[in-house]
Amino acid sequence: MPPERAHTGRRRNEEARRAVLDAALRLLADADGAAVSVDAIAKEAGVGKQTLYRWWPSKGAVLLDALTDRADAEVPAPDSGALRGDLRAVVAATFAGAQRDPVAPALRTLVREAANDPHLADLVREFTGARRAALREVLERGRERGELADDCDVELMVDQVYGVFWYRFLLGHAPLGEAEAVRLADSLVRQGS
Repeated sequence: MPPERAHTGRRRNEEARRAVLDAALRLLADADGAAVSVDAIAKEAGVGKQTLYRWWPSKGAVLLDALTDRADAEVPAPDSGALRGDLRAVVAATFAGAQRDPVAPALRTLVREAANDPHLADLVREFTGARRAALREVLERGRERGELADDCDVELMVDQVYGVFWYRFLLGHAPLGEAEAVRLADSLVRQGS
């Protein structure tokens, strides 16, 4: 069991925050569909349960924060000035990041739990909405530079990326590697030109 961290009052301690987020992902990854409790997260992180309740409104918010934090760190929103390269980078990082431990099993467990928990389902929509917004930003910049037609359907392009991602991620019927990311990105650029 990790050692208890010093009480820091209402102010967030970054070390404790990081420990909570990492613990939440580890436990979610190991849960295999079982619910992860606030008590378990606190114990794994070496903090008091009150720390979680003080900093997050719910267990789902902790899990969402953990996934968002990891996604923000691992999936860039590059602006190199060239849509094809930026799009390739975002799609490849999305595919790769979601397949690493502890993110992959955590995401699968979260999706399963969200099917039976309306509050968690809302949080998953918030998470996916943030990821969609980052991708949309890359596509919009490309359109502003004239790399995509003014009338291209950016929302449909975002749907195509995440449709391929979630379908392959959840069903596992086909790979989600860098080669697939490059082909998908290139296809979208051709389609939108």
